[in-house]
Amino acid sequence: MTLTASYDINMSKIICDLMQHGTLILEDSSEFSGISFGSPISTSGELVFNTGMVGYNESLTDPSYKGQILVLTYPLIGNYGVPSKKRKNNLSVYFESKKIHASGLIVSDYSNEFHHFEAAQSLSSWLMEENIPALTGIDTRALTKILRERGTMLGKIILNGDVDFYDPNKDNVVEKVSIREPVEYNKKGTIKLIVIDCGVKNSILRSFIKRDCCVLRVPYDYDFFSHSFDGVIISNGPGNPKMVKQVIGRVKKCIEKEIPVFGICLGNQILALAAGANTYKLKYGHRSQNQPCLQAGTKRCYITSQNHGFSVDTKTLPPDWLPWFTNINDNTNEGIKHRTLPFMSVQFHPEHSPGPVDTEFIFNEFLEVLKP
Repeated sequence: MTLTASYDINMSKIICDLMQHGTLILEDSSEFSGISFGSPISTSGELVFNTGMVGYNESLTDPSYKGQILVLTYPLIGNYGVPSKKRKNNLSVYFESKKIHASGLIVSDYSNEFHHFEAAQSLSSWLMEENIPALTGIDTRALTKILRERGTMLGKIILNGDVDFYDPNKDNVVEKVSIREPVEYNKKGTIKLIVIDCGVKNSILRSFIKRDCCVLRVPYDYDFFSHSFDGVIISNGPGNPKMVKQVIGRVKKCIEKEIPVFGICLGNQILALAAGANTYKLKYGHRSQNQPCLQAGTKRCYITSQNHGFSVDTKTLPPDWLPWFTNINDNTNEGIKHRTLPFMSVQFHPEHSPGPVDTEFIFNEFLEVLKP
C-alpha cells in the first residue's frame, strides 16, 4: 500500500469517527441508521417522501411541510448548494418563505461539495443555521417502499435524547405558519386580491404581483370583509383542512355573497369543505413535480407540481359543483369548479417552484373572471 493510499484511509476513518451518527425511528418500530449533516438535535413529525429530482431549497421552505420530516428519494442531494437570501418586492427570490418549515430531512447521499453560479453556502451549513436536523446514508429506497406499502406514518430523528412522536394532522399547524398582521404588496395593482395566508408560498404571491394585482395577504383567522377587494385566494398550507374552521367559515360567507374565490392545494380542500363536500387522508400523498392531471371534458393532460396529503371526495360534491382536474395515477381529485359561479380551485401548484410551468394559465383564467 502506498503512503498516499494509507493517508487517505486514515483520514477517512478520522472524518467518519468525528461524524455524529443518528437514528430514524418509525412508529411501526422500523429503524434506519445515518450520519448527521444538519443541526445535532432530535425531532419528530409525519414522515413523507418527495420524488422530485431538484428543488430541496423550495421544498424545505414550503410552509406546507410544517410538522413533517421530508424524505428525498433522489439519491444525490446538496450538489448545487443553497442560494443567497436575495429579496424583491419584500419577498425572497429563491425561497418559498423566510425559513425552513420541514422538521427534518432524510437523504441517501449528501454532497458537501457543491457548485452553482448562484450558490452562497452548503445545504449542511444552512440546515445548521436554521436548527434543522438531517441524516444522510439512509436507504431511502427501502424507506419509501415502507411508506408506500403501509402508508405515511410518524417518525423521529434521534440525535441527542429521545422525543415523543408528533402528529401535525391533529394540530392546527396553519396557525403556526400564517402571518400575524396583514401585509400589502404592489399597492398600485389594478386588481385587488385578498390572500388568506394558510402557509402561502412566495411564488403564489409573485404570480399575482407580476400580473399587476394588488395583494393583501391576511392571517388565516382575519376578518377581511371590511376591506374592498375583487377576489379571494385560499393559499396552500400544512395539515388537515378540517382543523382550520375559521377559514372554512369565511369561505362559506364568500360563497353566499358570490365573491370570486380561487383555492390552491389546501385551498382546494377548504373550498370543497365550505361548499359542503368532504375530504379524506391519502395513503401517502402526492409530493413531486411530475404528477399527471387530466382536465375534465378534455383529453389534455398537464404535468404538475404537488405537495399534499389530503384529497377532496368528489362523490360528496353538491350538484352545482364539478371536478375540474383528476390525477391519472390514482384518479383522485385535483380541482373543483362551480357550474355557474366564480368559484374554482386546484389541488396542484400552478405557480410551480419547483416544477413545470404548464398550468400557469390558471392564474389568468381566474383573473379574467374578475374583469368587469
